[in-house]
Amino acid sequence: MNPFKILTFSLLLFLFFLFVWIQWDGSSRLSVLVLDLTPLLPRRVSWPIMLSLHSVADLLPAYVGSPSASNTSVEWKGACFYKNTAWMEFHNKSGSKYGGGTLHIKVSDAHSWTCMDLYIFATPYRVTWDYYFLAREHTLDFYEWEGENELEHVRYKGVSIFLLKSGLLGTLEALWDVFPLFTNTGWGESSNLDFLEKHMGTSFPERPKPWFSNISVDDIHSGDYLALSKIRGRWGGFETLEKWVTGAYAGHSAVCLKDSDGKLWVAESGHENEKGESIIAVLPWEEWWDIELNKDDSDPQIALFPLHPDIRAKFNETAAWEFARSMEGKSYGYHNMIFSWIDTSKDNYPPPLDAHMVASFMTVWNRVQSDYAANLWNEALNKRLGTEGLDLPEIIIETERRGSSFDKLLAIPEQDDWVYSDGKSTSCVAFILELYKQAGLFDPIANYIQVTEFTIKDAYTLKFFEDNKTRLPEWCNKEDDVKLPFCQIKGRYRMEFPYYNTLEPYPHMNEKCPSLPPNYIRSSNC
Repeated sequence: MNPFKILTFSLLLFLFFLFVWIQWDGSSRLSVLVLDLTPLLPRRVSWPIMLSLHSVADLLPAYVGSPSASNTSVEWKGACFYKNTAWMEFHNKSGSKYGGGTLHIKVSDAHSWTCMDLYIFATPYRVTWDYYFLAREHTLDFYEWEGENELEHVRYKGVSIFLLKSGLLGTLEALWDVFPLFTNTGWGESSNLDFLEKHMGTSFPERPKPWFSNISVDDIHSGDYLALSKIRGRWGGFETLEKWVTGAYAGHSAVCLKDSDGKLWVAESGHENEKGESIIAVLPWEEWWDIELNKDDSDPQIALFPLHPDIRAKFNETAAWEFARSMEGKSYGYHNMIFSWIDTSKDNYPPPLDAHMVASFMTVWNRVQSDYAANLWNEALNKRLGTEGLDLPEIIIETERRGSSFDKLLAIPEQDDWVYSDGKSTSCVAFILELYKQAGLFDPIANYIQVTEFTIKDAYTLKFFEDNKTRLPEWCNKEDDVKLPFCQIKGRYRMEFPYYNTLEPYPHMNEKCPSLPPNYIRSSNC
C-alpha cells in the first residue's frame, strides 16, 4: 500500500479510537479533543476543517492583562488552559541598580492533553514569548530592567500579556490563511474576496463585459474623485486589512485635475516611482489610465465620483493646482497613515486588536526597524505630546507621567498644519481632501476640518458628488444592467459604497468616530 495511504489510515484509526475513548470516559476533565490533532492529518483532509475554524483575524493576539505591583493578580481563560493566574515578583538577583523581576504564570484546567497556549509578553522596552503545555506554575525572568523608566512602567503598568487564542497549530493555520492575501494569483484574489465577505459582509457580483469603460475625457472635470479597490498581490493584501479596520470599501484614491488647456491629469499620493518609492505624483490621464488598464497587476476595481454641479462651481481650480504642485514629489503620508483610523480609546479596534496590541506591535517594530518607526509614528506621537525626538519607550513613559494613557494618545486628532521633518504629510485620501480644502469645498468651516482625520470611507460619504443619475456621462455603467449612482470605470466585480454621498460637512468632522466591524456604525456628529 502507498505510504501516504498507510499514514492517513493510521491517523484516522487513531482518531476514531480516541473518539470512542472520549465517549466512554466522558468524566475525564483532560479528555482529548479530536480537533487538536486535525492539523496532523493529510492536508486534503484537514484543510476544509481548519479553514472553518481559523481565519486571518486569529493571528491577532488577545490582551489578557498586565500584572504589576498595584495590580497584584490577573486571571483569565486561555485557549487551552481555562484557569490562569499571573502575578509579578520584583527582586534584585542581578545586583544591578534597578534590579529585575519574575513573572509567575500558573495554568490549569486544560480542555485537552494535546493542546498548548502560546503567549507574547511586552513592555515598552522589550517583547518576548513563551508557550505552556503542562499544567503547573511557569516563570518568565527579567534578569535586569533597562533603567528606571522600565522599572517604573512595570511597577505601575505591569508587563502586558497577550494570548494567541488559536494556539500554536491554529496560528500556523491562520498564517497559511493570510499568506495568499498578498499573492498575485487567482488564489490570492479569491482569498481577499472571501476575507472581505466574511469580516465585512461585502458581496462581489460579477459585472458584464467589457470590464472597463470607453471614457471620454471631456466628461471628466477637476475635482472628480477616483476610488480604487485592489484585490490581489502585495497591495491587495494590505488594502484588505485596511478595509477591515476602517470599514472603507476602497483602499486607495486619486483626484482628477484639468489644466488651462483642458488637458486631464490625475494627482495621487501613493504613486510608485521607478525606485519603488511611494510618492505624490501628478500624471497625464493617458499615462495613469494605461498603468491601471495594462500594468497594474493588483487587478484594481476603479470608480469615478463626479462632483455635483453646485460643488464644482465652488471648486477653485487655480488653488487646487497650486497645492498639487507644492506637494508633488513628496513622500506618501506615512507619518499620519494610521491616525485617521484611530479616533477613540477602544471603539476603532476590531477584536481582539486593541491599543495594547498596537503598542506591542510598535515596540517590536521599534526594535527591528527603528528608522522606519520614527517615520511611521514616532514623530506623530511627539506632535501629540508637544515634544521632540522622543523614541517610543520614552513617549509611552512621558504619556504615563502626565497621567494619561497610550490609547488616549493615539486618539488625539491629527492637525492638518503639522509639518514633519520631510514636510507636510498626507495619505492618499488626506491629499485629496486637503486639495478640496484649498479649493474651497469645505468653506466656510475649513478651519474646523482636519482632513488628515478622514478615512477613504469618510471621503466617499461626503455630500460632494453627483446625485442625479441622468447627469452622469453616457458611457457611465453603459454595459451594466445595474445603474449605480457613480461610474465604475474598471473591474470585474461591482463596487459598492455604503452611505455614499450622504453627509454634509460639519466642524470637527470624523475626529471621534467609532468604526467596529461588521457594521461600522458611526455615531451622529462624531
